[in-house]
Amino acid sequence: MSRGGAGYDRHITIFSPQGRLYQVEYAFNAVKTSGLTSVALRGKDSCVVVGQKRVPDKLIDASSVSNIYKITPKIGCIMTGKYADAKAAVERIRQEAFKFQFENGFQIPVGHLAKRCADLSQVFTQHARMRAFGVETILVSIDDVDGPQVFKIDPAGQFFGYKACASGVKMEAAQNYFEKKSEGWN
Repeated sequence: MSRGGAGYDRHITIFSPQGRLYQVEYAFNAVKTSGLTSVALRGKDSCVVVGQKRVPDKLIDASSVSNIYKITPKIGCIMTGKYADAKAAVERIRQEAFKFQFENGFQIPVGHLAKRCADLSQVFTQHARMRAFGVETILVSIDDVDGPQVFKIDPAGQFFGYKACASGVKMEAAQNYFEKKSEGWN
């Protein structure tokens, strides 16, 4: 996917003359071209995630393929994008959650974990020895203090808390639907 042979897409830290980081754009395209769509909703006392399950080969056991993961007993996530990148990102998120609990004696709040994940994703856009993961992460949890929480982290390291969010191929359609139906949501 070279841009006219100029080589601006060979390293993550090289900006094109238009000010673009092509490797980061490729990570976003990996999410959209994965063929999957994931959604998450926050209710008054619950969170829900829904995702598509695509088994790439008839010989693969369908029960071994999932994009929904348990991070801690109170935090879960759904990953949309490249499966191998998702597995690596989930392991890193679990390490961050375990490290926090080991150092502080209590489980990590989901907002803090989302910020930490976003910071790590953003660092991956700065160093030539790393590349941005081709996944979007949606973290969900029911926090003891703040109640139900939904956070979405993109490959560039941007994160926000949401009432409802989507990621993947049909993200725009799902977001438009949520915006139309969101009147009266807390």
